[in-house]
Amino acid sequence: MRAKTNEELREEIQKARKRDKIYAAKIGMRKLKKVTAIYVRVSTNSQSTRSQKPDILRWIKAQEDELNIKWFIDKASGKSMDRPRWNKLQAAIDNNRVGRLVVWRLDRLGRTASGLTKLFEELQARKIQFESIKDKIDLNTTAGRLIANVLASVAAYEVEVKSERVRAGQAIAKAAGKRWGGSKKGSLYKITDEQVKQIVKMKKAGKKITTIARTVGVNRQSIYRVLKRVEEGDIKAA
Repeated sequence: MRAKTNEELREEIQKARKRDKIYAAKIGMRKLKKVTAIYVRVSTNSQSTRSQKPDILRWIKAQEDELNIKWFIDKASGKSMDRPRWNKLQAAIDNNRVGRLVVWRLDRLGRTASGLTKLFEELQARKIQFESIKDKIDLNTTAGRLIANVLASVAAYEVEVKSERVRAGQAIAKAAGKRWGGSKKGSLYKITDEQVKQIVKMKKAGKKITTIARTVGVNRQSIYRVLKRVEEGDIKAA
């Protein structure tokens, strides 16, 4: 058997080192720490998440292990699971990047019974820990799963009842000849009668729309809208 040259030995050593690096990288990926996903949701932009965060921060502080935390905050309705930040969280779950999901209360995840039931099943299948701080639900037990599904159904029920009340109120208002929502005909939102008079006066004087808008302190679209409604007789400038 022919003895290997120094060049051949160096090549083999380099190949072995390359294989070791690839193997080490693969092992590192397997051991990559999964995130603790904290999901916070309010229904509208006018609502604040301040009521949820204190309890969540206390929970984080109470944990003994160092957490790899990632926050997901939505300002969207819970009627559907299709929400911007939830979609990103769902993608992380699908990519096996989430080890634990934490919420302040179960209904913050959503108010759709079918969507939440599907989520509970997925969390179990992927062995993702679930923590609902206010509800204290354990999806690893039969009783915990039952409570979770009951609460999900209650959340969905509350949405349906609210919608029924709104529809009932609209029907009563319509039967009484009243308007439901919107502005009273002949009124302009955030534009005073004095501003309307000034707009019309300056337009008759031949002033440019840009000049009128700057003088009165409203945007050009509002100026055009005022002039159109004055022309149609919907509002009076006098």
